[in-house]
Amino acid sequence: MTVNPIDFFVDTLRTYPPIAVFLALGIGFVIGPIKIAGFNLGNVTATLLAGVVIGQLGIQVSGDLKSTLFLIFLFAVGYGVGPQFVRGLSTDGPKQILFALSVLVLCLIVPYLCALVAGLPLGYGAGMYAGSQTISAAIGVASDQINAMGMTPEQAKTYTDQIPIAYAVTYIWGTIGSAIILAQLGPRLLGIDLPAACKEYEAKLGGGTVSTEPGITRAYHDFGLRAYRIDEASGLTGTPVRNLLPGIRVFVERLRRGDQIIEADGNTVLQPGDIVAFSGRRALLVEHLDSKLVEVEDKELLNAEAEVLDVYVTNKALAGRTLADVSTEDWARGVYARKIVRSLVEIPVLPGTTVERGDIVTIGGARRHVEAAIKALGFADRPVETTDIAFLGWGLFFGAMVGALTLTIGGIPIGLSTSGGALLAGLVLGWLRSTYPAFGTIPAPALWLMNTLGLNIFIAVVGIGAGPGFVAGLQEVGISLLIWGIVATSVPMIASVLIGHYVFRFHPAILFGACAGVRTTTAALGMIQEAAKSKVPALGYGMPYAIGNTLLTIFGLVIVIMLAPSGGP
Repeated sequence: MTVNPIDFFVDTLRTYPPIAVFLALGIGFVIGPIKIAGFNLGNVTATLLAGVVIGQLGIQVSGDLKSTLFLIFLFAVGYGVGPQFVRGLSTDGPKQILFALSVLVLCLIVPYLCALVAGLPLGYGAGMYAGSQTISAAIGVASDQINAMGMTPEQAKTYTDQIPIAYAVTYIWGTIGSAIILAQLGPRLLGIDLPAACKEYEAKLGGGTVSTEPGITRAYHDFGLRAYRIDEASGLTGTPVRNLLPGIRVFVERLRRGDQIIEADGNTVLQPGDIVAFSGRRALLVEHLDSKLVEVEDKELLNAEAEVLDVYVTNKALAGRTLADVSTEDWARGVYARKIVRSLVEIPVLPGTTVERGDIVTIGGARRHVEAAIKALGFADRPVETTDIAFLGWGLFFGAMVGALTLTIGGIPIGLSTSGGALLAGLVLGWLRSTYPAFGTIPAPALWLMNTLGLNIFIAVVGIGAGPGFVAGLQEVGISLLIWGIVATSVPMIASVLIGHYVFRFHPAILFGACAGVRTTTAALGMIQEAAKSKVPALGYGMPYAIGNTLLTIFGLVIVIMLAPSGGP
């Protein structure tokens, strides 16, 4: 008996739907990163479209799988941005908070008005909101709200199947358009030379100079440990080593005196004949020591234990202080900042960069110095292989239970939904761990997997389920939806540039990063940094991103309530 390969392939996918989900993931993650003219679909949109194509085969995937993975994704999102979100709601950064809220209102109202003027049904309107604002999480939140509104199963399915169609049509311009507006149109609209503005701002923060804490301005791999012989003429003897090179981050780590190796501290006094191991940026060692001292090779002296690791900043006393200020603390002696990640985005390491609770700072130096710095900064985020599953399970359970509570107003059930509850739980527990980091460990790779796999499996299932009606729906509203999606994306983005510049008066170097943050468009931030030839725009991204990522997701629920047929379902 001969088996037709195509029939076998189709029958297998229909019999074992999870295989179809993995196929959509595989295709999406191959196609998504491919760039054409500098742009790509991205993994989420490519996975959705792959799911739609596979869905033409009439495959039925359990909705429970979709819901479970989506809850995990939302919890991971909240956990990742929780520290910055809660800090943003307190006393820090009021200007960025008000700016974010002003733009977010437009991100909700403009798509709503576009849907009304275009006469779009509920599902298409909600999908256009999610796509035009590039907030994939809103697909699940909106779908949950539609399913909770008491409609007939057929009507609810019709609306929820419309959402991914509208999302796919509007998302591409939502991503590409936002990047073009912020990286290209925005600076021209304001008459700004973005690279020059970033250079000026970097200089203001102490970047690119030798005199202002230069040891902080470069990555740790620019630093070295070199041994020199001290003589009487060097001028480096008879005084504590902390006073040898004031204002220059070059440190005496250890020294050989006779046959003895001594670990140095700030009070150590050098003597003629000592062989001393100095740490610091190589350029500084050459500039300040090579002309005075003779370098020697002493493998035993230079064989000091060094350490590079991530530290989770939890110390309240450090919040809002610049790296230059922090570097004057005794515990910062011999410790060098390599990288800072805030709200999942790397920001520049400059003397004027402020430290905030919830930041993950990569530090390096002699092990004894690094261990002392950890105690002052917060909690060492050492590589671990295990996730606190009890923490994750209880967090999702209580969050979903709270979200399941509903209040009926005007015949419309209103509540956070289980997805909104999962997001809220992630926010609260992520913030709590930044304050009490001894519990709730979720390693960064595990968090990335929860975030990426949770969202994309959800998206794949959505695409497969909507596949049969996708082509017909696209034919019905395709061109009109595309045009209104362009409007829904462009108006808030252009307005954000104008509001940030003329009302809130952000420095141009961080303005466009803040605009990208409030719309949670990391792709646009990358293009802005490329146009600026600098990472400085990322300094404006963190807090608006934390607020935007949360509220734009919740607005997926709000847009459904706003667009619901009058008088309830």
